[in-house]
Amino acid sequence: MPRFIQQIQERRNSAWEQAKALLDTAEADKRDLTAEEEQTYQRLNSEIDQIDERVKTLLDAEQRTADADKAFATLLGQPVTGPDKDKSNDQLRAFLRGEARSYTIVPEGPVDYRALVKGTASAGGNLVRTSFYNRLMEFMIESSALLSAGPTVLNTDSGEPIEIPIVTSFTTGALVAEGAQIPTSEPAFGKRTLGAYKYGALMQVSTELLTDSAVDLEGFLARQAGRALGNSFGTAAITGTGSNQPGGLVTSATAGVTGGTGVAGAPTADNLIDLFYSVIAPYRNSRSAGWIMDDTTIAAVRKLKDENGQYLWAPSLQAGTPDTLLGKPVYTDTNVAAIALNAKSVIFGDISAYYIRFAGGVRFERSDDFDFDNDLVTFRALLRADGVLADQTGAVKYFAGGAS
Repeated sequence: MPRFIQQIQERRNSAWEQAKALLDTAEADKRDLTAEEEQTYQRLNSEIDQIDERVKTLLDAEQRTADADKAFATLLGQPVTGPDKDKSNDQLRAFLRGEARSYTIVPEGPVDYRALVKGTASAGGNLVRTSFYNRLMEFMIESSALLSAGPTVLNTDSGEPIEIPIVTSFTTGALVAEGAQIPTSEPAFGKRTLGAYKYGALMQVSTELLTDSAVDLEGFLARQAGRALGNSFGTAAITGTGSNQPGGLVTSATAGVTGGTGVAGAPTADNLIDLFYSVIAPYRNSRSAGWIMDDTTIAAVRKLKDENGQYLWAPSLQAGTPDTLLGKPVYTDTNVAAIALNAKSVIFGDISAYYIRFAGGVRFERSDDFDFDNDLVTFRALLRADGVLADQTGAVKYFAGGAS
């Protein structure tokens, strides 16, 4: 397997180098890509995307193998560590069998959502116990890039409003003459409030599927609920208005750079460099600093170079690790606007300044009566969550396309 992975990595690097060569040739000739070159460039980018998807599939397969090994160990009566985890799994299986009508899952202690992305078995993936909550959150992360970009996540037992104190201005010093009065300067404080908006999804399963012991019902439930809730909450976390819904990251971010006219809203290399440095050093140097944009924007940004002819984009050389732009990771989120006039198409800054609050875990409920005549069992998944950009003074900024 290591040799096979190395071959995939070499193919990805080769495709990227070929794509760069096309752009370099066109730039040297001071022209755009020809129709044939553009077709080749798009094919190479498509090949890179396919390789990335294949790597993700391999990672998923390794995780399923690890899960199957644990399941067989249980069936064979081999010892399994973690009594609390076993108790939780027993409750979940009882729920799936219809012996309980509701089931609530909560995180097992502090959760670092950035660490929920699956690693390879050889890198320690087989040593980590995967709870049902973590499996569900993995599928939420796949649907909402913001969750994997490093926001600050708060898990609470209940959903009453909680306030996050922030400093809006700091104490300032001044040059003081000998014997002169020292001027007074007090910091100013503000607050952001996090509530708990409800997101829900219905999933239906046939009775035959429920009674088929070969079906991974836990995986099915985690996958369907995670993606449904992740898509719903992920949209609001990016573009929410903050009124009767979360305050979106894009909505609350401040303007960093506005693009020029005559380019249909597309950013230039200089625009992205300016956006990078429009975020002050403590934020842009943070380990949680990163870029968020949609796929079509990424396709355009991949072609950009700096004044020295170096590509701003750098492909990752490690599976599961994001590519980088100006040294910072890039996350893909379809909820961010595509390149267009006036569109806020590129986000950059310290993503940890965005706070996400999950209240009371994820609640599952079961009904055998909702679709009785079709012999379907209905599962309902409910999540209470909110999000807000705590520091709205410049921790996260956006690029907006020109007005014409």
